[in-house]
Amino acid sequence: MARTILTAVLLVLLNVLVGCKGIDSSGTKLMIVRSRPTPAVEVADAGETDIVEEVVNNRHAYRQGLELLVEHYTNMGDNMKLGWAKRELAALDRILQYNYIVEAGLAGPNLKASISIYAADVLYADVLNLEKKAKDLVIIVDEPMLLRALDKCNQLIREYPSSDKIDDAAYVAGRIYEHFKEYSIAVLYYQRTYQWDPETSYPAMFKAAYILDRRLHRRAEALELYGQVVENERISINYREFAEMRITEITTADESGEEIE
Repeated sequence: MARTILTAVLLVLLNVLVGCKGIDSSGTKLMIVRSRPTPAVEVADAGETDIVEEVVNNRHAYRQGLELLVEHYTNMGDNMKLGWAKRELAALDRILQYNYIVEAGLAGPNLKASISIYAADVLYADVLNLEKKAKDLVIIVDEPMLLRALDKCNQLIREYPSSDKIDDAAYVAGRIYEHFKEYSIAVLYYQRTYQWDPETSYPAMFKAAYILDRRLHRRAEALELYGQVVENERISINYREFAEMRITEITTADESGEEIE
Protein backbone atom coordinates (compact mmCIF):
# COMPACT_ATOMS: atom_id res chain seq x y z
CA MET A 1 0.00 0.00 0.00
CA ALA A 2 2.87 2.35 0.83
CA ARG A 3 4.30 1.57 -2.61
CA THR A 4 1.01 2.64 -4.20
CA ILE A 5 1.16 6.03 -2.50
CA LEU A 6 4.84 6.56 -3.30
CA THR A 7 4.13 5.72 -6.95
CA ALA A 8 1.24 8.19 -6.96
CA VAL A 9 3.41 10.94 -5.50
CA LEU A 10 6.19 10.29 -8.01
CA LEU A 11 3.65 10.45 -10.85
CA VAL A 12 2.49 13.85 -9.61
CA LEU A 13 6.06 15.07 -9.37
CA LEU A 14 6.77 13.79 -12.88
CA ASN A 15 3.78 15.76 -14.13
CA VAL A 16 5.18 18.83 -12.39
CA LEU A 17 8.50 18.39 -14.18
CA VAL A 18 6.83 17.89 -17.56
CA GLY A 19 4.38 20.74 -16.98
CA CYS A 20 7.20 23.12 -16.16
CA LYS A 21 8.79 22.83 -19.63
CA GLY A 22 8.31 25.75 -21.90
CA ILE A 23 7.02 28.15 -19.24
CA ASP A 24 8.23 31.69 -19.85
CA SER A 25 10.40 32.81 -16.93
CA SER A 26 8.95 36.30 -17.26
CA GLY A 27 5.41 35.04 -16.69
CA THR A 28 3.61 33.79 -13.60
CA LYS A 29 5.40 31.45 -11.26
CA LEU A 30 2.19 29.71 -10.29
CA MET A 31 0.78 26.93 -12.38
CA ILE A 32 -2.06 24.47 -12.50
CA VAL A 33 -0.74 20.93 -12.76
CA ARG A 34 -3.22 18.60 -14.39
CA SER A 35 -2.10 15.19 -13.27
CA ARG A 36 -3.62 11.93 -14.38
CA PRO A 37 -5.92 10.16 -11.95
CA THR A 38 -3.99 7.91 -9.62
CA PRO A 39 -5.24 4.69 -8.09
CA ALA A 40 -7.14 5.27 -4.87
CA VAL A 41 -5.76 3.74 -1.69
CA GLU A 42 -7.83 0.75 -0.63
CA VAL A 43 -9.09 1.60 2.85
CA ALA A 44 -12.26 -0.48 3.08
CA ASP A 45 -10.69 -2.96 5.48
CA ALA A 46 -8.11 -0.61 7.00
CA GLY A 47 -8.23 0.60 10.59
CA GLU A 48 -7.29 4.04 11.84
CA THR A 49 -3.67 3.08 12.49
CA ASP A 50 -3.25 1.72 8.95
CA ILE A 51 -4.71 4.86 7.38
CA VAL A 52 -2.57 7.16 9.54
CA GLU A 53 0.54 5.18 8.60
CA GLU A 54 -0.32 5.69 4.93
CA VAL A 55 -0.71 9.43 5.50
CA VAL A 56 2.70 9.53 7.20
CA ASN A 57 4.27 7.56 4.34
CA ASN A 58 2.67 9.96 1.88
CA ARG A 59 4.08 12.96 3.75
CA HIS A 60 7.57 11.46 3.72
CA ALA A 61 7.33 10.66 0.02
CA TYR A 62 6.14 14.17 -0.79
CA ARG A 63 8.97 15.74 1.18
CA GLN A 64 11.51 13.42 -0.37
CA GLY A 65 10.23 14.31 -3.84
CA LEU A 66 10.56 18.04 -3.17
CA GLU A 67 14.06 17.57 -1.78
CA LEU A 68 14.98 15.64 -4.95
CA LEU A 69 13.64 18.52 -7.03
CA VAL A 70 15.75 21.01 -5.05
CA GLU A 71 18.85 18.88 -5.64
CA HIS A 72 18.01 18.39 -9.33
CA TYR A 73 17.42 22.08 -10.06
CA THR A 74 20.50 23.05 -8.06
CA ASN A 75 22.62 20.73 -10.24
CA MET A 76 20.91 22.00 -13.41
CA GLY A 77 21.36 25.64 -12.42
CA ASP A 78 17.66 26.34 -13.00
CA ASN A 79 17.16 29.09 -10.44
CA MET A 80 13.53 29.77 -11.29
CA LYS A 81 12.35 26.20 -10.69
CA LEU A 82 14.75 25.85 -7.77
CA GLY A 83 12.96 28.80 -6.16
CA TRP A 84 9.58 27.11 -6.70
CA ALA A 85 10.74 23.86 -5.14
CA LYS A 86 12.33 25.63 -2.16
CA ARG A 87 9.22 27.71 -1.51
CA GLU A 88 6.98 24.66 -1.70
CA LEU A 89 9.28 22.80 0.70
CA ALA A 90 9.28 25.77 3.08
CA ALA A 91 5.49 25.93 2.92
CA LEU A 92 5.33 22.23 3.77
CA ASP A 93 7.39 22.93 6.90
CA ARG A 94 4.87 25.54 8.02
CA ILE A 95 1.86 23.25 7.78
CA LEU A 96 0.68 21.83 11.09
CA GLN A 97 0.70 18.07 10.53
CA TYR A 98 -1.47 16.18 12.97
CA ASN A 99 -0.50 12.85 14.41
CA TYR A 100 -4.15 11.74 14.58
CA ILE A 101 -3.04 8.94 16.89
CA VAL A 102 -2.74 10.93 20.14
CA GLU A 103 -0.13 9.16 22.25
CA ALA A 104 -1.48 10.50 25.55
CA GLY A 105 -4.89 9.10 24.68
CA LEU A 106 -3.54 5.69 23.70
CA ALA A 107 -1.31 5.47 26.76
CA GLY A 108 -4.19 6.09 29.16
CA PRO A 109 -4.07 7.62 32.65
CA ASN A 110 -2.52 4.70 34.53
CA LEU A 111 1.13 4.88 33.50
CA LYS A 112 3.62 5.61 36.28
CA ALA A 113 6.66 7.81 35.81
CA SER A 114 8.98 5.61 37.82
CA ILE A 115 12.14 4.29 36.16
CA SER A 116 15.27 6.15 35.08
CA ILE A 117 15.97 5.03 31.50
CA TYR A 118 19.05 6.47 29.82
CA ALA A 119 17.63 6.47 26.28
CA ALA A 120 14.51 8.29 27.49
CA ASP A 121 16.66 10.83 29.35
CA VAL A 122 18.62 11.53 26.15
CA LEU A 123 15.39 11.88 24.18
CA TYR A 124 13.98 14.31 26.73
CA ALA A 125 17.20 16.37 26.60
CA ASP A 126 16.65 16.60 22.84
CA VAL A 127 13.07 17.78 23.48
CA LEU A 128 14.24 20.61 25.74
CA ASN A 129 17.00 21.59 23.35
CA LEU A 130 14.62 21.78 20.38
CA GLU A 131 12.01 23.70 22.35
CA LYS A 132 14.64 26.20 23.53
CA LYS A 133 16.02 26.70 20.01
CA ALA A 134 12.50 27.15 18.64
CA LYS A 135 11.95 30.05 21.05
CA ASP A 136 15.41 31.62 20.88
CA LEU A 137 14.18 34.56 18.81
CA VAL A 138 11.56 35.41 21.50
CA ILE A 139 9.16 37.21 19.14
CA ILE A 140 9.18 34.65 16.32
CA VAL A 141 8.78 30.97 17.17
CA ASP A 142 10.32 28.37 14.88
CA GLU A 143 7.19 26.24 14.63
CA PRO A 144 8.66 23.40 12.51
CA MET A 145 11.31 22.95 15.21
CA LEU A 146 8.60 23.04 17.86
CA LEU A 147 6.81 20.24 16.01
CA ARG A 148 10.02 18.21 16.00
CA ALA A 149 10.13 18.60 19.79
CA LEU A 150 6.51 17.44 19.95
CA ASP A 151 7.32 14.36 17.87
CA LYS A 152 10.07 13.46 20.32
CA CYS A 153 7.72 13.93 23.28
CA ASN A 154 5.33 11.44 21.75
CA GLN A 155 8.17 9.09 20.83
CA LEU A 156 9.34 9.10 24.45
CA ILE A 157 5.85 8.33 25.76
CA ARG A 158 5.34 5.61 23.16
CA GLU A 159 8.71 3.86 23.48
CA TYR A 160 9.48 4.32 27.19
CA PRO A 161 6.11 4.24 29.01
CA SER A 162 7.69 3.43 32.38
CA SER A 163 10.33 6.18 32.18
CA ASP A 164 10.39 8.82 34.88
CA LYS A 165 10.41 11.37 32.04
CA ILE A 166 6.94 10.60 30.62
CA ASP A 167 5.30 13.24 32.80
CA ASP A 168 7.94 15.80 31.75
CA ALA A 169 7.35 14.94 28.09
CA ALA A 170 3.59 15.21 28.58
CA TYR A 171 3.94 18.66 30.12
CA VAL A 172 6.11 19.95 27.28
CA ALA A 173 3.70 18.42 24.74
CA GLY A 174 0.82 20.19 26.48
CA ARG A 175 2.71 23.46 26.23
CA ILE A 176 3.32 22.94 22.50
CA TYR A 177 -0.28 21.98 21.75
CA GLU A 178 -1.37 25.07 23.68
CA HIS A 179 0.91 27.19 21.51
CA PHE A 180 -0.83 25.82 18.41
CA LYS A 181 -4.23 26.46 20.04
CA GLU A 182 -5.06 22.74 20.09
CA TYR A 183 -6.64 23.25 23.48
CA SER A 184 -8.50 19.96 23.93
CA ILE A 185 -5.32 17.97 23.27
CA ALA A 186 -3.29 20.31 25.48
CA VAL A 187 -5.69 19.62 28.36
CA LEU A 188 -5.27 15.88 27.85
CA TYR A 189 -1.47 16.11 28.03
CA TYR A 190 -1.59 18.35 31.10
CA GLN A 191 -3.90 15.84 32.77
CA ARG A 192 -1.55 12.99 31.92
CA THR A 193 1.29 14.95 33.56
CA TYR A 194 -0.25 14.83 37.04
CA GLN A 195 -1.92 11.45 36.49
CA TRP A 196 1.40 9.83 35.62
CA ASP A 197 3.19 11.65 38.46
CA PRO A 198 0.85 12.78 41.25
CA GLU A 199 3.85 14.46 42.94
CA THR A 200 4.74 16.54 39.90
CA SER A 201 6.10 20.02 40.47
CA TYR A 202 4.59 21.28 37.21
CA PRO A 203 1.42 23.44 37.40
CA ALA A 204 -0.25 21.03 34.99
CA MET A 205 -3.50 20.77 36.95
CA PHE A 206 -3.88 24.54 37.03
CA LYS A 207 -3.12 24.83 33.31
CA ALA A 208 -5.71 22.17 32.49
CA ALA A 209 -8.30 23.98 34.62
CA TYR A 210 -7.45 27.34 33.06
CA ILE A 211 -7.83 26.08 29.49
CA LEU A 212 -11.10 24.33 30.31
CA ASP A 213 -12.32 27.58 31.86
CA ARG A 214 -11.05 30.33 29.55
CA ARG A 215 -10.46 28.59 26.22
CA LEU A 216 -12.99 25.77 26.03
CA HIS A 217 -15.67 27.21 28.34
CA ARG A 218 -16.19 23.79 29.94
CA ARG A 219 -16.63 25.39 33.31
CA ALA A 220 -18.14 22.47 35.20
CA GLU A 221 -14.94 20.51 34.54
CA ALA A 222 -12.85 23.59 35.26
CA LEU A 223 -14.55 24.07 38.65
CA GLU A 224 -13.75 20.51 39.67
CA LEU A 225 -10.09 20.98 38.78
CA TYR A 226 -9.88 24.43 40.36
CA GLY A 227 -11.13 22.83 43.58
CA GLN A 228 -8.26 20.32 43.44
CA VAL A 229 -5.79 23.11 42.69
CA VAL A 230 -6.87 25.02 45.80
CA GLU A 231 -6.27 21.94 47.96
CA ASN A 232 -2.92 21.06 46.39
CA GLU A 233 -0.12 22.63 48.45
CA ARG A 234 2.48 21.63 45.86
CA ILE A 235 0.97 24.19 43.49
CA SER A 236 2.13 27.81 43.74
CA ILE A 237 0.09 30.07 46.03
CA ASN A 238 -0.52 32.43 43.09
CA TYR A 239 -2.22 29.69 41.11
CA ARG A 240 -4.26 28.61 44.15
CA GLU A 241 -5.44 32.17 44.77
CA PHE A 242 -6.46 32.55 41.13
CA ALA A 243 -8.32 29.24 41.34
CA GLU A 244 -10.20 30.44 44.44
CA MET A 245 -11.15 33.65 42.65
CA ARG A 246 -12.46 31.78 39.61
CA ILE A 247 -14.44 29.36 41.77
CA THR A 248 -16.16 32.33 43.40
CA GLU A 249 -16.80 34.11 40.09
CA ILE A 250 -18.13 31.06 38.28
CA THR A 251 -20.39 29.85 41.09
CA THR A 252 -21.74 33.36 41.72
CA ALA A 253 -22.53 33.80 38.02
CA ASP A 254 -24.20 30.39 37.88
CA GLU A 255 -26.43 31.26 40.82
CA SER A 256 -27.44 34.64 39.37
CA GLY A 257 -27.72 33.45 35.77
CA GLU A 258 -25.26 36.11 34.60
CA GLU A 259 -22.74 35.71 31.82
CA ILE A 260 -19.14 35.33 32.95
CA GLU A 261 -15.92 35.98 31.10
